[in-house]
Amino acid sequence: MNLFQMKSNPLGIERIAEYLEENFVSIGLPDIGDLEIIGEAQVRVKLEQVYKSNEQELMEQLKAVHLFVHMMQDGDYVLVAEHDFVHLGDLGDYFYHQASGTPDSGLCHRRGVTWLARIPLADMNSEVQELLAQPQMITRFKYPIERAQLYRWSSNLLEIAPPTATADKAVHVQVGDDIVEEALQILREAMRSNDTERRERAAIAVLQYYGQAGAGKAI
Repeated sequence: MNLFQMKSNPLGIERIAEYLEENFVSIGLPDIGDLEIIGEAQVRVKLEQVYKSNEQELMEQLKAVHLFVHMMQDGDYVLVAEHDFVHLGDLGDYFYHQASGTPDSGLCHRRGVTWLARIPLADMNSEVQELLAQPQMITRFKYPIERAQLYRWSSNLLEIAPPTATADKAVHVQVGDDIVEEALQILREAMRSNDTERRERAAIAVLQYYGQAGAGKAI
């Protein structure tokens, strides 16, 4: 599972409203065809023909294509900044939206996104802010995604939260006094067993209960 940042202005045009309303992100770069069915060498030739890029620009475009089409996977996550906020999304598969390949749109290369949260930029930790500060159209988070601490804003990411972070989100089940008393009675009987190991385990369980219940709790 990876995390990426993406800019919302491919071709220099701000597209965040479209991204949020239509649930997708894009790298722009129209007029080079469906990137799933052409090889990297063909992509390079098409970029050179269409955009007349210098070598540095061409390398950045090729890297963006590689990350967007091949590195990103269904189930990865993306962050898109909007002024003082950041939008967190769950990524879907790449698809080619041919109708949006016109110069006016330029958003034919797409990945679907399920938007999960809108987060104040200031609340992001320093490592995520470093990611968002990258100037490239698309950048992969260089640390394990756990370091981003995104579970604080989306329950979708609780599985990558440390145990201490999920404790306050756990479902607490109330156990009736009758169940507690029955369990303690079983432990009392186990403490009288002829099996030394069983007696020790029962004694430890009772002492643990006593410690959690607090002094003065009758057991």
